This record gives sequence, C-alpha cells and structure tokens, in this order.
Amino acid sequence: MFSWSFILYSLPILLAAYVIKQLLSKSDNIIKFQSKFFVFFFLSSTLAVICIPLFAFNPKNVKNCLYAASILKHITKIIGLQWILRRGHVLAEDRGCVIVANHQSMIDVLGMFNIWHVMVKCASIAKKELFYIWPFGLAAYLAGVVFIDRNSPKNSYNQLNATSEIMVKNKTKIWLFPEGTRNTKRGILTFRRGAFKVAIDAQVPIIPIVYSPYYFINREKKFFGKGRVIITCLDPIETKGLTLDDMDDLMKKVRDAMLECYNEVCKEVLSSLPADYPLAPA
Repeated sequence: MFSWSFILYSLPILLAAYVIKQLLSKSDNIIKFQSKFFVFFFLSSTLAVICIPLFAFNPKNVKNCLYAASILKHITKIIGLQWILRRGHVLAEDRGCVIVANHQSMIDVLGMFNIWHVMVKCASIAKKELFYIWPFGLAAYLAGVVFIDRNSPKNSYNQLNATSEIMVKNKTKIWLFPEGTRNTKRGILTFRRGAFKVAIDAQVPIIPIVYSPYYFINREKKFFGKGRVIITCLDPIETKGLTLDDMDDLMKKVRDAMLECYNEVCKEVLSSLPADYPLAPA
C-alpha cells in the first residue's frame, strides 16, 4: 500500500546520504564548494545569536566588534584558511584614519576578524542590505557596523560624515571597500568616491590594505581548497591640506599603490602553487 509517511521519512535520509556522499567525494562538486560558505554563514549566525544580548548592554560600541572578532576569527581554521598580516604596525597606531581594502569575496570579513585585535577601534562600513540578514545583521549593527544606502549618495554621505566625527574624536578607524562590489577576477576595480571624500573632509590619512588573490576559490570548477591570504598594510597616505579638487588624484594615487602591491603579492603566491592547481580565470 502506498504510504506518504514512508516517502516523507525517506526523503530526508536519502538527501542526507547524497550530501554526505558528495562531501566525501574526491572530485570537486557544488556541494563541497558551497559547504564552506554554509559553514561560514551558519557559524556566524549562531555566534551572532549569542553576541546579541551582550552587545545590547552597550549598543553600537565599536569595541563590540573586537570581542566578536576574537570569537568569529576561529571559523578560519574550520574552512582551512590562514591569514598572514604584513606591516601590522601601520594599523596598530592609535589614530583616526580611513582604511580602504580590495574586495574579492564575502570571506574578506574573516580576514578583518583575524586582524581586528591589531586595529582595536574600528568601524566597518557595509551596504544596508546586509543588515536584513538576521541574526548576523542585527549583531553587526549592535557591534557598531555602519550600514549605508548605496542607492542614495546623499544619505550615504550623511551617514559617513556622522561616522567620521566619531573617527576623529575617538581615534577610530573606518574600514571601507571602495570598489563597491566584489571582484571575483584578478586585479582591482575602479574606486567609488565616498571613502576619499570622508578622508579629505576629516583631514585624516588613508591606509590602503591589499588582500592577496583568493587562488583557492574557483567558481567555474566548484573548487574551494585550503589556502593562505596575505594581508599587506601600505604606508599611510596623508590628506592634510587636500581639498575635494584633489580627490581624483588621491584616488589614483591610492589605487596605483594598491594595484602595484597586489600584482607583486599575486606573483609571490601563485608562483608557489603546483602547475595543475585549479586556478580561477584571470
């Protein structure tokens, strides 16, 4: 006799068996590829639930991010990544500044978590859409992350301007990804103007940070292997005496310095890989 209950009980078991088989497979597949992103999302959300009540006692304090990062950075070990910070003394100085970094993937935030103890006081800027990914978005808001509406330049600037006052007064660092979107290919996209306008208005230095390429992720081949990422801090670029008329030159100077560093570290990292490593297209 046909039984719906048998089917309802069997489907989850068959599905679980299929997933386990794919995870244990020696060949690359979509399940193995997405599993690392799932681990990142799942653990981040689980830890966010734990952090929310703690952050609620002192909401929007940037030091909440420091405490959260000390926990969340351990996700790195689970997904097999290693973050190497170079010239960290540049970040360690107690001063207000604007940090700009290249943006390759959602896992960039894991790199931030692993170096947050060096920055100590830092407020990250994120697109407002991330706020609605609860519970992570709520925890991030309570931790001091500033969410901006990229579709409204005026509102975005007003939010950044309010944050810059805290940056100067409390010697807080502001972290932005000036490309504005993730770049899944090699290189660095053109920059948006917000970070540089804030730096010039506040007359604070810009600290460029360069992530080495994520050679261990190949979306076309569904490959996500173990890997290491070198995070390089470049010399601060001063904005004292600059006006908004100097913005284009400043943006070019910062991007050129970051691109030169990126190309150098790209050669260093890729030259050590086996010839048959499944690199993503350049």
